[in-house]
Amino acid sequence: MISAASAFIESWLSRSLGTQSYREWRDGTGRELLLFGNGPVQSVQLLRVNGKDIPPASSPTGYGYRFDRNVLLLQGELFARGRRNIELQYTAGYDTVPADLEQACLECVALRYRERERIGHQSKSLAGETVSFFLGELSPTARAVLQQYRKVVPT
Repeated sequence: MISAASAFIESWLSRSLGTQSYREWRDGTGRELLLFGNGPVQSVQLLRVNGKDIPPASSPTGYGYRFDRNVLLLQGELFARGRRNIELQYTAGYDTVPADLEQACLECVALRYRERERIGHQSKSLAGETVSFFLGELSPTARAVLQQYRKVVPT
């Protein structure tokens, strides 16, 4: 059940969580910032703009690129406007899944386990009392946690 819930969560997030390599061809924005398509970014192996290799910046103000977990900053020029004129190779993801994501996965498993005997039932009446059941795919708590990690499609 944990494997199935993990796969569901990655699908819901529209992203993989484990560390892996990515290669993307992106459209130039005419700006100095570019959002990564996946995160958190651990390293950048290649940045090429209009066929020109861009090196890592050797200082905080020097020519080249710098990056953080989500954003790539180009110093000394802009990401030239164009269609698929930026080639980017980087490594992103989590070496260890954050504890709040693990907890959300466990809540998803617990919800599915509790539902196993009432699949398709919205409510049940016994001795004049009616009990209503939660029918969502995720608990509100798990949804709030997962929403923080959902992939934002860069423009």
